[in-house]
Parts: sequence; C-alpha cells; structure tokens
Amino acid sequence: MLNLIYLSKLYILYTELIMSDNNKSIEDDLKNAAKKAKDSAKNFAKDLDENTKEFQKEAKNTAEEFTQGAKEAYEQLTDSGGSKRILIGILAIFFGTLGIHKFVLGYTKEGLIMLVISVFTLGFGAWFMGLAGLIEGIIYLTKSDEEFYNTYQVGKKPWF
Repeated sequence: MLNLIYLSKLYILYTELIMSDNNKSIEDDLKNAAKKAKDSAKNFAKDLDENTKEFQKEAKNTAEEFTQGAKEAYEQLTDSGGSKRILIGILAIFFGTLGIHKFVLGYTKEGLIMLVISVFTLGFGAWFMGLAGLIEGIIYLTKSDEEFYNTYQVGKKPWF
C-alpha cells in the first residue's frame, strides 16, 4: 500500500519533469523518490517476515501444547494397569450400536453379536443394540473405577 503511494508520488514528479525546465533537479527528485520507495518496500518485507516467523513460533508452541495434552488424556484413558471406565462408557453411549465398547473390553463374542444384529437386521436391531449400549454406558460411568475394574475387567461380566 505504501509502495502505491510512493509510485504515485513518483508519477507526479515525472509529470513535473516533463513540464519543467529544471531537468537535473527533477531527475534527482525522481531518484530520491525511487530510493524511498525501495527502502519502504524493504522495510515492509522485513516487518512481514518478522511477523510471519513470530506467528510460526506461536503456532508451533500451540500445536506442541495440544499434542502433549492429547497424549496425557489418551494415556489416562487407556492406562493398561488401571480402569478404562470413562473410555468404555463414552464408547458405549456413542457407538454402542456397533459394540465397539465390547471389543475394547476384550469381549469379542459379545461385540460381534451386537455388530451382526445391527448390520444384518438392516437397522431394526440397531435400535435395540443402541439402547443396550446407552444403558451399559450409563452403568459403566456410574460405577467407581475399582468397582468397574473388578466387575468388567477382572470378573469379565459380559452384559450389563
């Protein structure tokens, strides 16, 4: 934008050059105006480059913070020694129709039963499997971690 201003000034000086008798001073004025426009463009490019680098650093830091937070959340949800109660409860509520929560718990047979009923009944059985998943998800989330672990991970209770 500043370059356009300097270019318009340059044009005005050029037109004055044609109309004036003092060509030498106008030529110097044109050179000075061109130098100012060049310096202004350099400064603008330098400022733009600095702002871009600063934005890149901020974006990288934000992405690293998000990655770290997501990694910590995933590790908390999938801690192999502890309870998977929250993860399983959410999966049961949102994907209970497909039996995903059963597969994550290690109940392959029950997961396949829910999946087959949902798929092969053309969606009619999916409503019942979704309701079962919703009920199971609520049950999982209302139990304590210890109670969930003992009942579903150690005790291997497959349904409700």
